[in-house]
Amino acid sequence: MLNIKNLVVNYGAIEALRGVSLEVKAGEIVSIIGGNGAGKSTLMKAISGLEVAKSGSVQWQGQGITEIPSHQRVALGISQSPEGRQVFPDQTVEDNLLLGAFLRPARDPEVAKDLEKQYEIFPRLRERMNQQAGTLSGGEQQMLAISRSLMSRPKLLLLDEPSLGLAPLIVKEIFAVIRRVRDEGITILLVEQMANQALKVSDRAYVLKNGVMVTSGSAKDIANDPAVREAYLGKH
Repeated sequence: MLNIKNLVVNYGAIEALRGVSLEVKAGEIVSIIGGNGAGKSTLMKAISGLEVAKSGSVQWQGQGITEIPSHQRVALGISQSPEGRQVFPDQTVEDNLLLGAFLRPARDPEVAKDLEKQYEIFPRLRERMNQQAGTLSGGEQQMLAISRSLMSRPKLLLLDEPSLGLAPLIVKEIFAVIRRVRDEGITILLVEQMANQALKVSDRAYVLKNGVMVTSGSAKDIANDPAVREAYLGKH
């Protein structure tokens, strides 16, 4: 579904990604783990078109998309729930969700059905549908960010640090939704600092360090790799 080869992304003179390659197959949950500054969010932005690649290629279902803008990638089926939520704070919860469907026809009756589905997945969003998004708790904003990204009906969902700053009970709820989304046929590429949690729900994983992919494999193999455990998972 997604094939990245030798991707290089620079911030000025700083090489944030140095020849990164990965692939994601339809129906998988694939995790990218690594420390702060490893380049995880840069990689996600390069996939969604928010960062420009200096070199290398991004292929989506056999089509080269390295040069096309981000809104066209959404239309192709790639949607991102960004790090830090980034909801529209002065818009209501429902308006945020409808903005997630902005590329779909305005009178598409399926939009209302998808809106109802998001309220079923996250009942708290229904309770706060007319509330400004900026007044929500961090956990509620994360729910909104994920639901907003699902409103475009993506084939591939990019989740960037969905558990960041959240209470344990909310994290558990978010990871349950990640499993549900995959079970409904949406492929997921997950960046997550809670590496143990990420590997539990993933099929495969990549480890990114200082802009370079240092290892990859099945989630089980990565979780049992002594070097990975010591660096990212804890020795015990």
